[in-house]
Amino acid sequence: MGYVGSYLWSVRQMVGSMLVLAPGAQVLLINDRGEGYFQHRRDIDLWEIPAGGCELGSTFASTAITEVFEETGLTIDPADLTAFACISDPAIHVIEYPGGDRTHCFSLCFVARKWTGEVAADNDEVTESGFFPLDAPPSPLHPPTALALELYARFLKTGAFQAR
Repeated sequence: MGYVGSYLWSVRQMVGSMLVLAPGAQVLLINDRGEGYFQHRRDIDLWEIPAGGCELGSTFASTAITEVFEETGLTIDPADLTAFACISDPAIHVIEYPGGDRTHCFSLCFVARKWTGEVAADNDEVTESGFFPLDAPPSPLHPPTALALELYARFLKTGAFQAR
């Protein structure tokens, strides 16, 4: 689902550009070479991993699966998602969009190493995409994506769920 008609869009119709709290999910897709999938967003002119906001009746996992499918065309089985972190720090995850809308996002971060299908980036939201080494991602990175990569590296070292 695109932005128009989404839950957040509906809320915006009532509150305008006021800061809104929004749950969502981010997904780090890692291929067999250990590279992560990144996409360059048209609206914010930054690189990020697939991500998006929850809709009414959804869960963090269903949001992750839906966003990956909508943005890449890939299908993920819920059993192939591993939650590794959450990001809610307003210093990192308050996003101001063109037009002045501000959203404080609370994201559950997942990693997936298995999926079906072939990448078909959403040309409405994404200008380019591809797999890149995790230690040399494309630039400039969206700050929540940069933090997600840091938290994933800590997760791999410690095995502990990360929170920021």
